Amino acid sequence: MKIYHYEGKANIVGRKIREARLSQKLSQEELAIKMQLRNIGFSQKVISRIEKQERFVADYELLAFSEILKLDLYEMFSVPKET
Repeated sequence: MKIYHYEGKANIVGRKIREARLSQKLSQEELAIKMQLRNIGFSQKVISRIEKQERFVADYELLAFSEILKLDLYEMFSVPKET
């Protein structure tokens, strides 16, 4: 399977995931455990790589993040414009 990069990044949702996790006062480890409860084998390191936009996020993983962090899927894709 070919994984593409967008402007050198493996995903565009990592920032939103980090923001939502921090606003809910969850550690990366706690978020990984919540993902594991949904049968998605994540570790703290995987969460870190996603937040740093170094790891691709599959569609089913994106849906789980959306549900756990109570984020609208469309909102996750909004990228702040850099000035």
